[in-house]
Amino acid sequence: MISEELQNLLLQYCESENELLQHIDRETNLKVLMPRMLSGHYQGRVLSLLSKMNNPKRILEIGTFTGYATLCLAEGLNEDGVIYTLDINAELEDMVRGNFAKSPLNAKIKYIIGDAQESLKTLKNEIFDLVFIDADKKNNGTYYDLIFDQVKPGGIIIVDNVLWSGKVLSNTQDKDTQNINSFNDYVNSDHRVEKLILPIRDGLLIIRKK
Repeated sequence: MISEELQNLLLQYCESENELLQHIDRETNLKVLMPRMLSGHYQGRVLSLLSKMNNPKRILEIGTFTGYATLCLAEGLNEDGVIYTLDINAELEDMVRGNFAKSPLNAKIKYIIGDAQESLKTLKNEIFDLVFIDADKKNNGTYYDLIFDQVKPGGIIIVDNVLWSGKVLSNTQDKDTQNINSFNDYVNSDHRVEKLILPIRDGLLIIRKK
C-alpha cells in the first residue's frame, strides 16, 4: 500500500525483530507457498504493541500460518495468559510447532489444527480480551459472529487484509473482494463496536467492543 522506500523508513522507527521471528520470516519465504501471508516485521510490531497495550489474559487467533503473528501477539499476554491459535493446514504443523518450541512463550500457546468453526466449539467457555482474524476471507463475518459474545466489553477484534491490495476500490470486483467489502460494511454498521481501518500492509480493521 506504500512505497518500499517509505516502508524501509518505517522499519527504522519501530522495535526490531528477535532472532526467532527473523528465522520464521526466512523459513516461510524459502519453504512455504504464498509467503506474503506472513505478517512480517512492521505489522508484527503493530500486533505486539496492541497486545501489550491490552495486556490480555486470553487471546484467540484464527489463522496461524507459520506462527509469526502468534508469537507477536503472545508478547503482550499477562503472566497467566494463554493464546489459542487455530489453523486448518496440517501440512505446516511440524514447522509451526518447531517454531513455537523455540520460544520462551511456548507454554502459553495452544495450537489447534482443524476447521476453525469446529475448533471454536471447544472454546465456548473462554472469554477473550483480544481476537485476531486472519484466515479464509469469505468467513470473516462468520468468525466475527461466532466469537463476538465471547469478547469481553472493551476487548479488541483485529481483522487482517480488509483493503485487499486496494481491490476494495475496484469497479470490477471478484468474489473475495465482494466478501471483504460486505464484511467491512457489516462491521461499519454494527453499533455495538467502535472501529477504524489502519492502512498497514493489506489493511488492519481494529474493532473495540463497547
